Amino acid sequence: MTAMSSLDPQSATRRRTAAWVTAVGLAVLAGAAAVALSWRAQLPHPVASHWGVDGTADGFSSLNGVLAVMLGFGIALVLGFGAVTLLLGQSAVTRRIGAAAAIWSALFMCLLTLGTLYIQRGLTDARDAGGIGAVVLAAIVGSLLPAVAVGALVPGDPRLPASEAVAADAPRAELAAGERTTWTARTDAGAAMGVGIVAVAVLLALVVVTRVWALLIVVGLLGILIVSMFRWVVRVDGTGLAIRSAIGWPRVRVPLDEVVRADVIQVRALRDFGGWGLRVGRGGRVGVVLRSGEAMLVQRTGGRSVAVTVDGAATGAGVLNALADRARRA
Repeated sequence: MTAMSSLDPQSATRRRTAAWVTAVGLAVLAGAAAVALSWRAQLPHPVASHWGVDGTADGFSSLNGVLAVMLGFGIALVLGFGAVTLLLGQSAVTRRIGAAAAIWSALFMCLLTLGTLYIQRGLTDARDAGGIGAVVLAAIVGSLLPAVAVGALVPGDPRLPASEAVAADAPRAELAAGERTTWTARTDAGAAMGVGIVAVAVLLALVVVTRVWALLIVVGLLGILIVSMFRWVVRVDGTGLAIRSAIGWPRVRVPLDEVVRADVIQVRALRDFGGWGLRVGRGGRVGVVLRSGEAMLVQRTGGRSVAVTVDGAATGAGVLNALADRARRA
C-alpha cells in the first residue's frame, strides 16, 4: 500500500475520532446541566458563582446564568478541540491531544460547576457557602485522569512504509557501507522554562495566601508538566527518529521506513506553532518547539511532518536521510 492510497483511511480515522470525542464531550455537558437543574429546589436564589481569595463567596448569579457559562465555555472548547482533531489530526499525536483536551474541558467545566452548586444544596443564603478549594482540586484531578485515558485510547497511526527513495537533493551524511551510527542531541526551552518556573512560583504563592493546601497537588502537576514539555532528547539511529521528554513521556517517533526526507528550517515559535513545548502547527505539523531558530523538519509518509528545534539540526537531518536511503536500497 502506498502513502497516497492510505490518505482516505487517515481522513476516516480523523472524522471518527473527532465525531465520537465531540459527542461524548457534549453529552457530558448535557448530563451535568440536567443534574444541576434537578437540584434547583434545593439551591438558594441567587447561587454563589464566584469566590474571593479569602475563600468566601463574593459573586452571585441565577442558576440559569451559571449553567449558561458552563455550557457556553464547555461547548466552545469541545467543538474547538474537536475541530483540531478533525482538521489537523493527520498524526496520532495531534488526535490524542485534541481528544484528551476536549474531554478534559467538558469534565472540568462540569465538575467545577456541579461541585460549587453541590456545596450550596440546602442553604437559604449562598453567602454561607464555604470555600471551594476541595472542589477545584476534585475538578482538576477528576478531569485529568479520564482525559489522559481517552488520549491513550485513541488509535495510533497505521504503518505507511515509503515506496520511493529519499530525494537526491536532501542533505546526507557520508556513511561507510554497513556503518552503524547514532546521532543524539539534547534541547531545552531556556527562557520559556523560566516563564514556567515563574508560573509555578505564582501558583505556590496563591496557595499560601488562600491556605488551600490541597492545591499543592496542582503545583506538583504543573511542575511535572514543565519538566516534561521543556527538556527533550532527540535521537537518530537505525530505527528512525525518536524525540522524548526528559521524563520519558510524551514521545514522538518516526520509523525509518516512513521518512520521506529530513531538512533544516527556521522556526518562529509563536507564529508557526503558537508557543513552546509539544505543539501542533499549520497543516497539522507536529512540533517539539523549545525556541525560535534552527529546527530539523522530518517529512513522513501520509502527508505528516515533525519539526524539532535543536542544535546541530543539519547533522541530524543528514544522518537520518543517509540511514533511510541506505535502508531503502538494501
